[in-house]
Amino acid sequence: MSATIPTAAPSFRSRIGRDARSGYYAASRRYRLHLALSCPHAVQIAVAHGLLGLHDTVPLTLLPTVPDAPGGGHLALRPLYEASAHQHPGPAAAPVLSDGWTGRIVSTHAPDILRDLARRFGGDGPDLHPRGSEAAVEDVGRLCEGIASAAQRAGRWDTGPAAREAALAALLDTLDVLERRLDGRAYLLGDGPTLADVQLWATLLELDTVHRHHLDAAAVHRITGHPRLWAYARRLAARPAFGSRIDLDGIARRHHAHCRGREAAGAAVPIVDWAAYA
Repeated sequence: MSATIPTAAPSFRSRIGRDARSGYYAASRRYRLHLALSCPHAVQIAVAHGLLGLHDTVPLTLLPTVPDAPGGGHLALRPLYEASAHQHPGPAAAPVLSDGWTGRIVSTHAPDILRDLARRFGGDGPDLHPRGSEAAVEDVGRLCEGIASAAQRAGRWDTGPAAREAALAALLDTLDVLERRLDGRAYLLGDGPTLADVQLWATLLELDTVHRHHLDAAAVHRITGHPRLWAYARRLAARPAFGSRIDLDGIARRHHAHCRGREAAGAAVPIVDWAAYA
């Protein structure tokens, strides 16, 4: 079956507010991101970070591709977790947004981190979360979750063919919806990239580099039958903020470290030549 990466439920969900009354508020170099680019949630955050030009404002630390602590998690994050919650249960998982002033974790919840980067640290970058787009961005987020879930179920060879075909049908239906939304558009919302595009692009990257390996060639062929969607993936990959976050070796290593499923014929035929953009 498709890889299932064990992660702890979000333990820290503080938000970045508007000013000092919020406790955590936007201040240059106060916060740091800790990400492993083999994780699709981390890819989303890293892409948004690059689009917003936050390299100096919110420094970024890249973690090992595969969690290196016993029981999962990252050794480098353990001090942050211990400082934030004494005897924290579970792995010291990424992604993490940490506060350098207190030495504690602000958030481990990727959607909140994405929105706070866009809303509080936007600077001169594009408006990734324009006012009034909240519902549309959340809708795309649900579609992306549906893609990942359906692709994983479609690749489960320990279930019957009817269940796999139903999951593949659900996956294709969701891709059809997104294919129609891109008719005549370069981006999902408006004239520039938003968090909706960041989420969808990272989902397509995962679909092709992880889930595809567990689908047969016929299923992969049906997935490729969305020309606007995959042209969109290539177009965004050509932008440095996206392409520079592609870590094919890291994705493969994380996948193989956690996946015990059967690889299928689809593995031999990539949909996008991601290496050309990495």
